[in-house]
Amino acid sequence: MTDRPEPWQPGSGPSVADKRYAPATERNRDAIADVLREVLPSSGLILEVASGSGEHAVHFAAAFPALDWQQSDPDPAALASIAAWRAEANLPNLRPPIQLDASANWPIAQADAILCINMIHISPWEATLGLLKGAGATLPTGGLLYLYGPYMRDDVETAPSNLAFDASLKSRDPRWGLRALEDVVAAAKAEGLAFEKRIEMPANNLSLLFRRRT
Repeated sequence: MTDRPEPWQPGSGPSVADKRYAPATERNRDAIADVLREVLPSSGLILEVASGSGEHAVHFAAAFPALDWQQSDPDPAALASIAAWRAEANLPNLRPPIQLDASANWPIAQADAILCINMIHISPWEATLGLLKGAGATLPTGGLLYLYGPYMRDDVETAPSNLAFDASLKSRDPRWGLRALEDVVAAAKAEGLAFEKRIEMPANNLSLLFRRRT
């Protein structure tokens, strides 16, 4: 049995006005679900780090009713959006969100798999290192860390659209930007996470699969 962390408490009940919309979610959620269908455990708790608007987990909780879904985010406005989407969906396997900063101490001790979608390029490198450290400490042996997003790769020429996206991100915050896949793999290995597979996804994105070693 996984201990339940304290849920985030909004100032008032969830409101439809708090709901955020991420257009990319509708474009990528089915492709991501197709990958998850092949790699998630048959039961257990799935932790989503940096849940953002909360739309992904609603879709996945409906698609995988045998799994419990725990959303998280460091941003109170995102947590309010997550709570609003959760209240509207009213799914029994979708837990209240928790406040979690990937680069800080995690308020959850165990999860059977961890998902992180489109965070690594829109955060400082320290957040990625914290994500990998937290995953290494939280997952059981063989547990899955699933990452989704755009990456630079030594063996593949970067698409012009991704180069432009990288420049745009760095103009907003110099600590942001597309990461080198090889750097992420090396940092994961240092935390006991073995790189298992990369899967090409639409719009020059990748699914990256890591497993917790013994």
